[in-house]
Amino acid sequence: MTTTDDYATYIASLPKVLAGAAALYRDARGRVLLVEPNYREGWALPGGTIESDLGESPRTAARRESAEEIGLDLPLGRLLAVDWTLGEGRPPLVAYLYDGGVLDAAQLASIRLQEEELLSWRLVEPAELTAYLPGSLGRRTLEAYRVLESGEGAAELENGSRPVPS
Repeated sequence: MTTTDDYATYIASLPKVLAGAAALYRDARGRVLLVEPNYREGWALPGGTIESDLGESPRTAARRESAEEIGLDLPLGRLLAVDWTLGEGRPPLVAYLYDGGVLDAAQLASIRLQEEELLSWRLVEPAELTAYLPGSLGRRTLEAYRVLESGEGAAELENGSRPVPS
């Protein structure tokens, strides 16, 4: 077996990790834009899977998914949070969350949902985020909103919460 074959075998043996990216959009009142998927219960942020086989970065994926899902192709702001999330029945997920910015009335009026995946959208007060977003997604979004409000650096999260230093 050649060194190239050994390396390929080694890479194939490594644990698999999923990667996703989303954007946190707000209105002038600070409410967060959520979308309602038709393929599962609950709400979500505009975003989705990073297409690494196409060489896509997390930032590029968040922007592409936003353009596809809500029809807004806008430059994204800074990284707000990175979350390592364990899941039952699936590999771990690394989720990147970016600042989508504040949408004005014209941008909100121009939202066009991707009908193949989404039923509706709404603006939600930050205090209500965990009521709409399940589990670690709700905690991740709330932490990202806190980062935005405080001006601090991006949050490192595990299952949507800040890890206890070891």
